[in-house]
Amino acid sequence: MAQVLEFRLPDLGEGLTEAEIVRWLVSVGDVVAVDQPVVEVETAKAMVEVPCPYGGVVTARYGEEGTELPVGAPLLTVAVGAAAGSGEEAGSVPPGPSPAAGPDTAAAPSAGPAPERSAASASAEGSGNVLVGYGTAAPAARRRRVRRAPVADSAARAGSPAVSGGRAVNGAAGPVPVVSPLVRRLARENGLDLRELTGSGRDGLILRGDVEQAIRRGAARTPAPAAPAPVPAPEVPSAAPAVSTARDGAVRVPLRGVRGAVADKLSRSRHEIPDATCWVDADATELMAARAAMNASGGPKISLLALLARICTAALARHPELNSTVDMAAREIVRLPQVHLGFAAQTDRGLVVPVVRDAQARSAESLSAEFARLTEAGRSGTLTPGDLTGGTFTLNNYGVFGVDGSTPIINHPEAAMLGVGRIVPKPWVHRGELAVRQVVQLSLTFDHRVCDGGTAGGFLRYVADCVEQPAVLLRTL
Repeated sequence: MAQVLEFRLPDLGEGLTEAEIVRWLVSVGDVVAVDQPVVEVETAKAMVEVPCPYGGVVTARYGEEGTELPVGAPLLTVAVGAAAGSGEEAGSVPPGPSPAAGPDTAAAPSAGPAPERSAASASAEGSGNVLVGYGTAAPAARRRRVRRAPVADSAARAGSPAVSGGRAVNGAAGPVPVVSPLVRRLARENGLDLRELTGSGRDGLILRGDVEQAIRRGAARTPAPAAPAPVPAPEVPSAAPAVSTARDGAVRVPLRGVRGAVADKLSRSRHEIPDATCWVDADATELMAARAAMNASGGPKISLLALLARICTAALARHPELNSTVDMAAREIVRLPQVHLGFAAQTDRGLVVPVVRDAQARSAESLSAEFARLTEAGRSGTLTPGDLTGGTFTLNNYGVFGVDGSTPIINHPEAAMLGVGRIVPKPWVHRGELAVRQVVQLSLTFDHRVCDGGTAGGFLRYVADCVEQPAVLLRTL
């Protein structure tokens, strides 16, 4: 007889406490292999495919696409054992949680204990990969093709829409090709029926641009009524409360997702770090000329950000105090040997800070390629938690927004951030005469616990000298 094991949302690391279901990759009745991805979730940091540590037949799922679940909440249940290994015997699989508990709906997950596991079945079917909260058992099995077992979908028996390929399907209208919960939310908030839109993405996928274009055309319509069913499908609550407007006209926007994560991190930085900022104007004319000469010689193009990154890593080698973190519990300053350089990037999901590993060992060409790769991944929403964590120093080029200066907030738990404003022609005294030069403002915000103003000023002055005379950098390499 099969044993039903409950798979809960694992700890995805880096202090993340919840995740939003983006797309189910399996349905009730599917046979899954050990370590097979079963659901795609979106955290405050990235999209993640979550593998199941058990092999068997899926007997229940918890939460519709768009539902936000806390770490430790049930995701699905899997029947393992003799009945789980054969589709013909799947009918003997013990039923999952009752419909009232919420499988395949967005009802609140049960807080009760997971079904008891036997050591034998866990050893036979367990994952060989370490999944936080689940540990590891036998070597991982090879993945096999997902196949449908003849087990009736408990949600369908309860009157819910059928499930196909991980997407909710209306019996009359068919599947709606939407993956992103952000796209669904935008359509919902503007009264758009996604079934009436034609997607411009691959295989007709509806993208954010399609919804925004429909809004601009004034194409918002009342959603078409669903096909009649014996029992009306329970309404799935939104993963996030929609933007609301109070009687006095104030707009209330939920502080969650990427915006919420940024708010938490910046608030912690301001609360814990006694920061100070110094700044200087620099003549970037020679740096711009050097970049133009490098790119005119053929080969891969060198970005301005890559040149600034090379200058930062050279400056950190001279002033390692700023490539550190503070351990207040041990009352120690921890100076770090490698420079993992974060850089601020604005995306449709909000501000993200991807990290270039071992930036101190990279050439300008390598840095340019890595900046381009991570920026594209940020725009497409494919950055992993590993791409967004572990930074030791951040470079923030806010000049792309057309501003001259700023006072950056340190990316906790780092100790400093260099801000770079726009490079614009300005009057400048050059070689004793007034001339029009390409001028940039550089700002350094630093943790006053790791160093005093003399060290911070020395770092910033060295950066400015390299910007004004790139040959200074060559002398120190």
